[in-house]
Amino acid sequence: MARDPVGLINMGNVMITREHLEQSLAGHLPEQINLPVQGIIHAAVALIIRENASGLQVLFMQRAENEKDPWSGNISFPGGKMENGDRDLRTAAERETWEEVGIDLSKARFLGRLSDRTGAHLPILVSCFIYLLEESGPLRLFQEEVQDAFWVPLADLTDPSRRGEKSVRFAGQAMIRPGITLSHPGEPVLWGLTYLLVTDFITLLKL
Repeated sequence: MARDPVGLINMGNVMITREHLEQSLAGHLPEQINLPVQGIIHAAVALIIRENASGLQVLFMQRAENEKDPWSGNISFPGGKMENGDRDLRTAAERETWEEVGIDLSKARFLGRLSDRTGAHLPILVSCFIYLLEESGPLRLFQEEVQDAFWVPLADLTDPSRRGEKSVRFAGQAMIRPGITLSHPGEPVLWGLTYLLVTDFITLLKL
């Protein structure tokens, strides 16, 4: 993997551009899991991509510290649970994104969705919707839920030197899990469901 002079990402012989994103997702048939509603939290998140002079970037946020939140301080995509006014899961992802980081996804290009993923530690089902921002301005964080939000080069997410077994915390307990060290001050670790979704996304782009 390397970066060419104009900032495109080279995964083997594939140049990752806007067009490649659209082509990779156009023929993708995501697996949608139908689970009983009782006892299962169904959440929707947004994988948001933008393009700048250095190439394609993906948005992540760090959850605020909260002793009642088992994912306190963890890295995630914007998103959350469906609420009574949401038309569907995609609507929930767009609403939560606006509330958490101030991005209006109605102005973004919708590219598709990934296959649903279920949690390993809690009864949660996550649906992930993918967007390409045509324009991106400053982020507006909902401080009660979001500690930080930042853009990471897509190339960094495929860098083998950043991947491996990482020390992480969940619900106050330390554990070792597969993850990616992100190129952001403090070098936060991406792991868990968001890591799995990113891995699914990267795998899809290599097809």
